[in-house]
Amino acid sequence: MAIAAYDVVIVGSGAAGLTAALSLAERFRVVVLAKGGLDDGSTNWAQGGIAAVLEEGDTFESHIEDTMIAGAGLNDRATVEFVIENAPRAIERLIALGVPFNMAGNSLHLTREGGHSHRRIVHVDDATGRAVQVALQAAAAAHPNITLVPGMAAVDLATSRHGERYLGDGRVWGVYALDRRSGEVELFTGRATILATGGAGRTYLYSTAPRGATGDGIAMAWRAGARVSNMEMMQFHPTCLWNLEVKNFLITEAMRGEGGQLKLPPGVPGAGHRFMPDFDPRAELAPRDVVARAIDHEIKRLGLDYVHLDISNQPADFIIGHFPTIHAKLMGLGIDITREPIPVVPAQHYTCGGVIVDRKGRTDLPGLYAAGEVTQSGLHGANRLASNSLLECFVYGEAAASHIARHWDELPPPPPIRPWDASRVTDSDEEVIVQHNWREIRRFMWDYVGIVRTTKRLERAQHRIRMLRREVEDYYGEFRVTADLIELRNLVETADLIVRCALARKESRGLHYTLDYPETLGEARDTVLVP
Repeated sequence: MAIAAYDVVIVGSGAAGLTAALSLAERFRVVVLAKGGLDDGSTNWAQGGIAAVLEEGDTFESHIEDTMIAGAGLNDRATVEFVIENAPRAIERLIALGVPFNMAGNSLHLTREGGHSHRRIVHVDDATGRAVQVALQAAAAAHPNITLVPGMAAVDLATSRHGERYLGDGRVWGVYALDRRSGEVELFTGRATILATGGAGRTYLYSTAPRGATGDGIAMAWRAGARVSNMEMMQFHPTCLWNLEVKNFLITEAMRGEGGQLKLPPGVPGAGHRFMPDFDPRAELAPRDVVARAIDHEIKRLGLDYVHLDISNQPADFIIGHFPTIHAKLMGLGIDITREPIPVVPAQHYTCGGVIVDRKGRTDLPGLYAAGEVTQSGLHGANRLASNSLLECFVYGEAAASHIARHWDELPPPPPIRPWDASRVTDSDEEVIVQHNWREIRRFMWDYVGIVRTTKRLERAQHRIRMLRREVEDYYGEFRVTADLIELRNLVETADLIVRCALARKESRGLHYTLDYPETLGEARDTVLVP
């Protein structure tokens, strides 16, 4: 088995991982592992933008309050303050890297999204994430101290349990990862390891997340002994394109921020009715959980496949100028958004819970840090405010890197680590079953652990998870490791964490809405799971 030694190992090549890598590379040798291509993660998909207080009249306090309100009080206020107060500096660093943010004269053009009380979203048209990914990736590729390695599916963290002499402290020394080209498992070691693996959107049948968002970092950290929290807080984006040919295409929050209206489609009572004012005085600018539940209510009440999002009330030049990517994509599908509405449905969009970290990006395990969607930092609470996600990646990627650099001398070098045990069956006729199980878990999670929940539905999901876990353990123990098997193993683990957290919360708060406990309790508490 190949062993590659670096100073710092980073798992994930999106905004959080590359920000950390660039911050560390002036002093340390860093390796960045990507499960697929370097730009396959969620960062590249982000449309809306990055929230920061930059407009005259806007304040940190206002952004903080908007975040706390969206998070239904479950946020950690000190964390919210930390991230938001560091937002302008993060934007400055991105500008220095060459991210071509839209301008309005000599100032950054700011848009507004649901839940925000001011215009504070900096963006690059409607493809901000792509522009950020390109800039960060180019800078990382050009740095001699950064090694970028695509096609490496992380299997498990290498901890003190894997050392030739067991130390018992749970320290993390790197990661075992499957080279998807050779089929061999390699070991990457370092004094510090940063998880930047994104969320667990593909636990659900309908999701705007990329194919690789299978909860890998959350599952690996949990298996290694780290606590996770608030996994029941799965954000469903209200407006995903409904199309039988194109799956998972997101219609950005900013479209509602710029005047898009949600209406009932033709053929039902009240066709053309703008329904969001019936549910919330903020209408289309209500937080995502409110809008998603309203759409879900109307779809179920009327037996619909979708509702309409209509921005044709705005001038065509305005629409094309603000949403060129969406306009071009939908024109290719025969939908002219300057003249007709878009069929939309809610879809899983963001994992608000995850591995518990402090404001330095540290997990419970010595030597293991985490940043971005893989974490539960206290920023998002019970519902993420629009465009706070990329912001968290930049601030926490930098925070983790800074702590590693400041405390480098306190991080011991890796001891001898046992090589990966490759003495398992090389071939299997069960790969088709792995694919079937992959689809099964996503279906029952959508049916039983979706936007509206009940205890009975959650218990049914838990029963299916237990059966699947036994099967997956058999596959993992007897057959060769494949990327699909790794992902299935992590999906089962992540699904179990989501259901356990959901059953533990005896209230409805933010993204967790249960018919059995529809009221919100007076005190907001995190749902913390301990291995």
